Amino acid sequence: MEPDVELLVGLVRIPSVSTRERAAVEYLVSQMRARGFDARIDEAGNAVGEIGQGPVRVALVGHIDTVPGEIPVVIEDGELVGRGAVDAKGPLASFVAAASAPPAGARITVVGAVEEEHPSSRGARALARNASPDHCVIGEPSGWDAITVGYKGSLQLRIRIERPARHGAHDGGSVAEDGIALFAELKRRAQVGVAEPTPFARLDCRLASIVATPGDGLTERAELLVAYRLPPGVQTTELVSQARELAPDLEVVSAEEPIKAPRATPLARAFQSAIREAGGEPAFKVKTGTSDMNVLGPAWGCPIVAYGPGDSRYDHTPMERLALADYARSIGVLRGVMARLAA
Repeated sequence: MEPDVELLVGLVRIPSVSTRERAAVEYLVSQMRARGFDARIDEAGNAVGEIGQGPVRVALVGHIDTVPGEIPVVIEDGELVGRGAVDAKGPLASFVAAASAPPAGARITVVGAVEEEHPSSRGARALARNASPDHCVIGEPSGWDAITVGYKGSLQLRIRIERPARHGAHDGGSVAEDGIALFAELKRRAQVGVAEPTPFARLDCRLASIVATPGDGLTERAELLVAYRLPPGVQTTELVSQARELAPDLEVVSAEEPIKAPRATPLARAFQSAIREAGGEPAFKVKTGTSDMNVLGPAWGCPIVAYGPGDSRYDHTPMERLALADYARSIGVLRGVMARLAA
C-alpha cells in the first residue's frame, strides 16, 4: 500500500469518537515522528507536529475526532469507506502527507485537534491561545478543487420551564405543550424579516430535544434544547437576549460566531493557482455547519480557509467514504500552496 494511503487507512481504522481520541492521537504523533516531524501531544490532547524552517509560519489544523457510528473500514472501487474518512481524517492525513516534504522558507505546524465534534471545541480553543501563524488552513472536506471561506455560527440553549402542578382534566395545555409553544415563538422570531434567503443566509432554529416530567407532585417541569444556526451579521448575544425575554431560566450550552473570510488573500490566491496547476477549476464554498475555523479565525486574525478532499454530503452518514484519487490530488494541491506561500 502506498505510504500516504497507509497513513490514512491506519488513522481511519482507529476509533476516535469525540472526547475519546487518545489512541488515534498517539498513532498520528508516531506517524509524524517517522516522517521527520517534531511531534508531541499538547496539554489539550491535540496531536501537534512541526516541520521545516523559515520565516513563513503555516498552520494546518484538522480534527481527529469523529461522530459516533462504527462503519467497517474497507477500500472498494477506489474509495476508502469508514467513519472519519471524510470528516475529517482524510483532510488531516493529506496535511501530514503534504507537509512531510516542506518547502524551503516555511515552518509548518500540523495539528490533529480534539473535540471539534463536541460543543467544547477543546482542541481549537487551546490553540487559540497560541501566537497567530501567518496562514491557517482548516481541515474539512471541500473537494480537492474548492476552498471553503465561510461557516454559519451555532448556538445551543437549554431552557427550563417550571409551573405549579395541576390536574390533567383541567383546562389548559400540559407543561410539554407550554414548552412546544415557547419553541414555536422562538422559531417565529428567528424567521421575522427573512424572505427566501439562501441556506447560508438563513437563521435556522430547531428543537433538538424536549423532556417533560410531572416533577414532585407540586411542580411540573419541562426542559428544551434549542439549536440555532446563524448567518454572518447575526450574533449569538442577540439571540440569547431575545430568548431570555421569553425564558429567564436559560443556559448557554455552546456558542460559535459565524465567519466569512475574505477571498482576496495570499492564501486564497495560492489555493486558486495550485488547483489550476493540478488541472482543476477552483471554486469558493460557504457551509451551513461550523468548524474550528469559527474558533481560530477570530482568535488569530490571519488569512484562513478550510480545505480538504471529500464530499461533505457524506459527513456523519452511514455511507461515509473518500475517493483515494481525490485524496492524492489534494496532497498535490497542498504542496503547491505551501511552495507559493514560502516563496
